[in-house]
Order: sequence, then structure tokens, then C-alpha cells
Amino acid sequence: FSYGDALRCGAIARFSPIMEEVRRFADRGGPVVGICNGFQVLTEAGLLPGALLRNAGLTFVCDDVHLAVANGQLAFTAACPETIVAPIAHHDGCYYADAETLARLEGEGRVAFRYCDRDGEVTEASNPNGSLNNIAGVVNARGNVLGMMPHPERNAEVELGDASGAWVFRSLMRAMIEGALS
Repeated sequence: FSYGDALRCGAIARFSPIMEEVRRFADRGGPVVGICNGFQVLTEAGLLPGALLRNAGLTFVCDDVHLAVANGQLAFTAACPETIVAPIAHHDGCYYADAETLARLEGEGRVAFRYCDRDGEVTEASNPNGSLNNIAGVVNARGNVLGMMPHPERNAEVELGDASGAWVFRSLMRAMIEGALS
């Protein structure tokens, strides 16, 4: 966790000298992925809209969750099946944005993943942290910056589960090979 997350998760890390280069890289179209604390840093740095707040119930959540691919046309999701499984481990993972930002994200197809049940149904009961609209991941307007709370890298090998997390990275590699991202 960045700088102990003593103020707000990612709030101090956004001032880290490397973040200016991350911003320049993203502005040039380079792919940026922020997972869990990285998602928090990207929102604090203004590379993604919204904020990550304390989980509903103010509890730390550690579990495997199911994710519905909300937009299968993104560079990070194009090779993904309809649902994947990824672990979560966070206390501050509740995605929040004001109504106008939420409407823009939804209208522009910028929600990448939503928490869902085993059958792919997006329900209130499948939301582990109270995120608005069950949002588990979003992209920037250009589509080259992804932030998500769940950890697909922790389910990228069969020894770790069903290996469905690897599809996020396969999608990214395919987009880069095809020239969709720099």
C-alpha cells in the first residue's frame, strides 16, 4: 500500500514523482492498469473519474468475486469471457462518483467490470463493498487506462483458481499487438 495510505488511499502516492511520467505515458496512449491500491492512486491522480471509499459496513473484505464484463469492446476486456473470477482484499474499495459522472461512464461504455453472482447476474447481493452500480472497474475516456479493485493477476494461473483473470491481460496483449494501444 502506498505511503501507508494514512490520509486517503492513494492520496499521497499521487504526488510521487513517477506519477507525472505515468500521466505522460497515458496521454501518449500507453496502457496503464491500476489494480486495487493502484485504482485508488489513479482516481486520486485524476487519471480516472470517481473515488474509492470505505466499504459498506466499514469492513475489510477478502474473498473471490465474480465479475461481469460490462463492455467487451475495451482493450482490457475484448478477449474476456462474459464473466471472470478475481480475488478482492480491500477496506476502501467502494466505487463512488457523482450522478453526472456515473451517467457519463455508463453512457460512454466506460464501465469495464461489475460485481455479479456466479450466474453473471448483477445483483445487490453480489456487491461486496457497496460500489455504485456494482462497478468493479472503469476506463478513461480514451480507453487506455483501466482501474479495477479486484485482482485478476491473483487468478491468472490454474494453480490459483480457474485462471480467468488471465483474460484481462490476454485482452491487453491482443490490443497492443493489433495496434489498438501504443
